[in-house]
Amino acid sequence: MQFSTWLAFFAACWAISISPGAGAVAAMSAGLNHGFKRGYMTTLGLVLGIWTQLVVVGMGLGAVVATSSMAFAFIKWGGVAYLVYLGVQQWRAPAVPLVSVPHERQQVSVRQMVVRGWMINAVNPKGTVFLLAVLPQFLNLHELLWPQYLIMGLSLSFTDLVVMGGYTALASRVLRALKSSAHVRAMNRVFGSLFIVAATLLSLFKRSA
Repeated sequence: MQFSTWLAFFAACWAISISPGAGAVAAMSAGLNHGFKRGYMTTLGLVLGIWTQLVVVGMGLGAVVATSSMAFAFIKWGGVAYLVYLGVQQWRAPAVPLVSVPHERQQVSVRQMVVRGWMINAVNPKGTVFLLAVLPQFLNLHELLWPQYLIMGLSLSFTDLVVMGGYTALASRVLRALKSSAHVRAMNRVFGSLFIVAATLLSLFKRSA
């Protein structure tokens, strides 16, 4: 991959990472509920989800998802259901300020947080179709493909680690300012609603989009 091609792709990576979506909501929700250090584990899961998508696209399975209505629908509605589940969980989360009782919000294990982040990005046919549309524009078909996919994966991972880390840190700082249960409950419901909005948008996504 030529440097100029990579530079264009790297710029696209920043735009992809910064754009609002389920990943950004998950990162902010994790920061709100667990603080930055623990919340950042969700970002690691999101990055693993990106790598899963890259492997799927690189192996040609992405083309199956993009062309098979049954495969696409199965993955899409699984992703929708998962985002709705996360939204309901967030709505029902205890309204306990983290600054007051830190151990109350440490019940979710690091492994669970990583898996949650991974699920959000891995079970998302919109991401698969998006990568199928974007990656070929930067690939040199006359060179080995796997090193190019590796470079692209590392580039996307870097921007996501930085941007999602920023979202997590921002939410954790907001959390530090929440002093009452009413404030925490309101924030929980905002993020719960955002998960459901993300699920609704995913449900409207079509292969032809």
